[in-house]
Amino acid sequence: MSSTRTHVASAFDLDGLVAAKGTTTVSVCIPARNEEATVGQIVERIRTRLVETRPLVDEIIVVDDHSTDRTADEARSAGATVVDASKVLVEFGRGHGKGEALWKSLYASSGDVVVWCDADVRDFSTRFISGILGPLLTDPSIGFVKGFYERPVDGHVRGGGRVTELVARPLLTMCFPELGEIVQPLSGEYGGRRAVLEQLPFVEGYGVDIAMLIDIVNRFGAETIAQVDLGERIHRNRPLHELSPMAAQVMQAAMRRIQPGLVPEAFTLSPPDLDSHEISYAERPALASIDSYRQMHPRLSD
Repeated sequence: MSSTRTHVASAFDLDGLVAAKGTTTVSVCIPARNEEATVGQIVERIRTRLVETRPLVDEIIVVDDHSTDRTADEARSAGATVVDASKVLVEFGRGHGKGEALWKSLYASSGDVVVWCDADVRDFSTRFISGILGPLLTDPSIGFVKGFYERPVDGHVRGGGRVTELVARPLLTMCFPELGEIVQPLSGEYGGRRAVLEQLPFVEGYGVDIAMLIDIVNRFGAETIAQVDLGERIHRNRPLHELSPMAAQVMQAAMRRIQPGLVPEAFTLSPPDLDSHEISYAERPALASIDSYRQMHPRLSD
């Protein structure tokens, strides 16, 4: 079993990363839905410190996932290119969700390396970006990097949140032990080489993170994955009743990869005295299989 290579974000000096970057292009993509309070500050910090002060990032893209607030305006004012999720790849539907937004951001971006971060982080630091980029820019054998961090809001120092510790980690340890050392398999800060990411299907909802890890291991091998300690991170802590549908989607995506047909594509989650939730599985095809994407990236036709 391969041991996951683990790094610390502070080990990667910005000037060294700029030198290692060379001609590699980097896109930072931020999926956002109703995050007007935080998205502008995140974009502004990336732009001033990693675009203008040091040329580490080539483009910042915010995918506005059907927001009803000023998310798009705040992101645009801070310097991001804003992509309306409802207008990208509409031939595949107009659904929304985390995985859908990630998939569309990969389509809309151009970097050789793509880094994703959440839009609800209240103490955003550019080390969240430079830390993820570290292994990708300095080690050509790494194709995908996952971030992990302290979560002081709920007392977790190195582990993940409740869905990770109660659902994702037990499933991965039992069925995909080569991923058992990933500290936070559901973290929102991660990135990879386009040549890897474009070969993967994207689960539409919250199952995207665990599915991506499993698919990368199955297609490219566990040795292509690294993880980075990003330090402390504070974000919105969801109440337990909101985590139940998320946990269901994570389980559904993982179990479909453990044994196809094991779980239904759709079911109703009906907790006592709470609203019911329809849980349905959908995934978007690997971008490398889509004609319009292949036209934008002619190397795929070689």
